Amino acid sequence: MSNKQTLSFQAEVAQLLHLVTHSLYSNQEIFLRELISNASDACDKLRFEALNNNALYEDAPNLEVRVSFDQAAKTLTITDNGIGMTAQEAIEHLGTIAKSGTKDFMGKLSGDQKADAQLIGQFGVGFYSGFIVADKITVESRRAGVAPEEGVRWTSGGTGDFEVEAITRAARGTSIILHLREEAEEYLNAWKLKSVIAKYSDHISLPILMEKEEWKDGELINPSDENGGRQPGGMVKTGEWETINKASALWTRPKKDITEEQYQEFYKAISHDHEAPLTWAHNRVEGNTEYTQLLYIPAKAPFDLWNRDKKAGVKLYVKRVFIMDDAEALMPTYLRFVKGVIDSADLPLNVSRELLQESRDVRSIREGSTKRVLSMLEDLAKHDKHEATAGDDGVTDVVDADDKAKEGKYTAFYSEFGSVLKEGLGEDFGNRERLAKLLRFPSTSSDTVSVSFADYKARMKEGQEAIYYITADTLAAAKNSPQLEVFKKKGIEVLLMTDRVDEWALNYLHDFDGTPLQSVAKGAVDLGKLQDEAEKKAAEEAAEAFKPLLAKLKEALKDKAEDVRVTTRLVDSPACLVVQDDGMSTQLARMLKQAGQQAPESKPVLEVNAEHALVKKLEGSVHFHDLAHILFDQALLAEGGLPADPAAYVKRVNALLA
Repeated sequence: MSNKQTLSFQAEVAQLLHLVTHSLYSNQEIFLRELISNASDACDKLRFEALNNNALYEDAPNLEVRVSFDQAAKTLTITDNGIGMTAQEAIEHLGTIAKSGTKDFMGKLSGDQKADAQLIGQFGVGFYSGFIVADKITVESRRAGVAPEEGVRWTSGGTGDFEVEAITRAARGTSIILHLREEAEEYLNAWKLKSVIAKYSDHISLPILMEKEEWKDGELINPSDENGGRQPGGMVKTGEWETINKASALWTRPKKDITEEQYQEFYKAISHDHEAPLTWAHNRVEGNTEYTQLLYIPAKAPFDLWNRDKKAGVKLYVKRVFIMDDAEALMPTYLRFVKGVIDSADLPLNVSRELLQESRDVRSIREGSTKRVLSMLEDLAKHDKHEATAGDDGVTDVVDADDKAKEGKYTAFYSEFGSVLKEGLGEDFGNRERLAKLLRFPSTSSDTVSVSFADYKARMKEGQEAIYYITADTLAAAKNSPQLEVFKKKGIEVLLMTDRVDEWALNYLHDFDGTPLQSVAKGAVDLGKLQDEAEKKAAEEAAEAFKPLLAKLKEALKDKAEDVRVTTRLVDSPACLVVQDDGMSTQLARMLKQAGQQAPESKPVLEVNAEHALVKKLEGSVHFHDLAHILFDQALLAEGGLPADPAAYVKRVNALLA
């Protein structure tokens, strides 16, 4: 590398830096939490790489983080002796945002400083948080295992560019030197720094060191002076370093010794979330596989929750040695929102991602962790509506606030993560029944997402033999679907499913507690005992009388409809579309096509209301062909679809209007 280069920040970084420096002054102290957390991660990475190359420790086997300040120079320095960076790594890590979901994050920024500050907090500002208090940051680093001459110095004022130059650095690791703004000079104070570190970083398992200070009296200058002739005294550094945190991993401490605030701050440190979690569980599991869990359920969904390329999972430690972030094998994909730590006593220290996929111990940890998370959710759901909890994984001692504090939390959780939880119906056969009890939907009796299958079943009408539901693109489309008309007339509740994942997920759930689930948009409507004999007889007579007209409709719509039949499900609408019992719904077919995937070619069934004036007008009409196609296209529009030939539809409607 040439001695000095000036490079530009990635556009997203420049925008993020502007927001950091202008929007986050209300919570300045988080910069120290973020930088110490990064320093700890660097040490963890060195420890892991050194498992296969002990020479990386060089002559400093004790990993640590040091915090120092210089009042004269107005600088605050955070130094670690972790893995360090090469020049290229400094350019990549400090000049660009590699975290997935960045574009989505940037797209959500509104220009409202207060609102954007909340978004930044959810995204995690990491290294860039230093610019909250500094108008210039210098980073000096050398990667473990390379020559001292291969060190690098990175410097930026947090605007549009940064400088990188080669330096000689004897010690491995990284020093971050913050040149503090005038309004941030309170951090040039040992007491202030210790209080912030105690609040946010006491859980860090490495020692965080600061130089000791002691009081020194002022020097005698002029004995005849009325003030004693002394210069004022003050605190001076002794040259000795002391550990100012507990330096033990939080999850290894007894629960009784950990405060609620410490649990919350640990969560914020590992998740880079500014909000406290909804709930958490901390327990030690013993048996064939021994491990400690500290698992959190966030309050808000991250921006990259739906990013397929995003790695997700909990942090894995083995015997308190950090192994990897995002250990996906320890948590099923549908629980990818869970944050936390799992520390195993049984896995080999040099465990690889490949071994994680195959290990029997890992499968045991995954099953236990999944059950623990479901138990946490069941506990929240129970306190939301005081329901009976479902299932038990045999592990006790959930650490949480009192029961009253849990009220409303499951509703908050479900609004953020309910769609992801539904994926478990197709992924986790063993826990399908527990997951089904956790699902919530709006219904024709409740606009809010609050109706469980158990709620629905408890108020089913006498003689009702199925749980009825409808899927649609929006709540409005579901509520106003013609397919619901007979159900509304008879006061039969129907669940309204509007998440994109619903249609797929319900392929894996055919009944709940012995009661079948029935889509109102599939097959001929059969209300069984809810339909009296007079209604059945009238429907049969209408179908018989309507046979000649049905034959003409089938012929006119043979390219669009698989069949045309009379229905009793319609009250106010002339027609609707349904599919056969074993067919793919038109909504799912549309979703697959929108995603660029193949959908099986199938035609819907057109059901018509023999009592509707428009249908009666068909017989003998000179515009029969046009009316038949308008009838079909309007039924398609009513369920959120679009005519295959919109221009032809408009032309037919205009001709009839004229």
